Amino acid sequence: MEIGLSIEAKNEIGVLHKITGVISELGGNIVYTQQFIKDGNIGFIYMEIENLENIEELKKRLGNFNFIYSFEIHNSLKKIFGKRVIIIGGGVQVAEVARGAISEADRHNIRGERISVDTLPVVGEENLAEAVRAVANLPRVGILVLAGSLMGGKITEAVKELKEKTDIPVISLKMFGSVPQVADLVVSDPLQAGVLAVMAIAETAKFDINRVRGRVL
Repeated sequence: MEIGLSIEAKNEIGVLHKITGVISELGGNIVYTQQFIKDGNIGFIYMEIENLENIEELKKRLGNFNFIYSFEIHNSLKKIFGKRVIIIGGGVQVAEVARGAISEADRHNIRGERISVDTLPVVGEENLAEAVRAVANLPRVGILVLAGSLMGGKITEAVKELKEKTDIPVISLKMFGSVPQVADLVVSDPLQAGVLAVMAIAETAKFDINRVRGRVL
């Protein structure tokens, strides 16, 4: 069983160490964590924990820490938001791909799936390449769609690096440049690209991207 843990605490040295120490003592394995500072210099900590032996004991111990303002145990973001479709590229193309992806995700989520759609309209070779590389460090990514009219050079190299580091499939719109040559699938219609991206990662769909890998649709 995997749980999510959200904590608001004092922003001071040793807080994270003490919290993770308690989780370790209770047999929990932290599989994902994120920390940032909220308004008023309050530290926010989010964790996803598996194999925790005693949730009630965790609540008791966290409640005894005077540096914790509040905490909540809930479902993990993986269970709430599920797999992610990441769409990167030019604004108009991104919007059209997103339309297809959101419509298809809605159809599958009604049937019990959890698929979310994230978009990043961005221009410039450097910015696009940086965004593609960063996908490797994002949690829960199921597939990447590159939506634009011209992508190559450093963007192509970034796609190659992403494919070397991860097993995240890449769909590209049919466009000028060398990115379509390194994508797993090239799709002419942006709406269809969004639909196929969702179908490729949905457990309730029969579409297998491996069967059409290297094709242009």
